[in-house]
Amino acid sequence: MYYIVYGLLYLVSLLPLGVLYVLADLAYFFIFYIIGYRKKTVYSNLKQAFPEKTDEERKKIAKRFYHNFADSFIETIKLFSAGEAFIKERFKGDFSVLDYLYKEGRKCEILSSHNFNWEYANLGIPLNLKHTLLTVYMPIENKIFDRIFKKMRSKTGAVLLPANDTRKAILPYRNTLYALALVADQNPGDTKNGYWINFLNKPAPFVKAPESGARRGNIPVVFSYFLKEKRGYYRIFNILAEENPATTKPGELTVKYVRFLEDMIRENPEVWLWSHRRWKWDWKEEYGNIIT
Repeated sequence: MYYIVYGLLYLVSLLPLGVLYVLADLAYFFIFYIIGYRKKTVYSNLKQAFPEKTDEERKKIAKRFYHNFADSFIETIKLFSAGEAFIKERFKGDFSVLDYLYKEGRKCEILSSHNFNWEYANLGIPLNLKHTLLTVYMPIENKIFDRIFKKMRSKTGAVLLPANDTRKAILPYRNTLYALALVADQNPGDTKNGYWINFLNKPAPFVKAPESGARRGNIPVVFSYFLKEKRGYYRIFNILAEENPATTKPGELTVKYVRFLEDMIRENPEVWLWSHRRWKWDWKEEYGNIIT
C-alpha cells in the first residue's frame, strides 16, 4: 500500500505547477465555500487577534489564508518530485547569521512557527545551511503517510526527530554542529508545564523545552520567519535572537519569541495557520503567573 500511495502522489507531483494551482483554486473553493473547513475556529482566532478590525476585514484575511492553505497543500505534493534547483529557485533568504554561528563552531536552535510554507522551508534550509539540520516533527498517526512524508521531508538532508522522543533521538548528534529546528508556537502537552504569555490579546501557553534546552547548553537561538513573496515563491528571514542564552532569565527568551511572532503575524496575517486552535486553553491560577 505504501508504494501505491507514494506512486500516486509522485505522479500527481509531475504535473506542471500551472495545472496544480488550478487544483489549488478548486480546493480553496471547496474548503471555504462548500465544507467551511474549521471556519468557526479561523474566525474566532482572527477576532481574538484583531478585535480592532471589522468583520469584513477579518473575512478578507480569512479568504487569503484559505488560498494560502490550499496552495501550501498543492505545493507540498509538488515537492515529492521537485529537485534541488526547483527548491532553491523558490525558497531563498539571507543565511549569514547561521553561517556566522557555524564559523564560530556553535550549534544553534532555529525557532519558527506555523507559517506557509513550512514544507518548502524544511527542504530549502538544508540546501543553504552548513550545519546539519535536525527537524523536530510530529509523527503522523497513519503509518503509511508517516513513512511517505518522512521520505519527502528528508530528501535534501534534514534529519527528522520525532517530537515525542526528541531527547533520545538527538543523542547521536549531540557532539556535532547542528541546527535544531522547532515550530515553537505549539501548545504544550501539559498546560501546567508551560510559560503562559499574553499573545495577541489573550494568555496562551508556550512550550518551555526550546528555551530550557538553549539556556542549559548555552546554544544560540535564531528566530526564522517565512514570507510568501508571490505564488510559489518564499523568502526566509533569520534573526539572531540570543547568542548566549545561559545569561538570560527563565521565560525571557520565550517572551522575546512571542513578541517576534506577534509582529510577524500582524504584518502578514494571511500566512499564519489560523485553523490551529492556539487559544483552546484558558489560564487558571494554578498554572502560575502570566508573563507580560
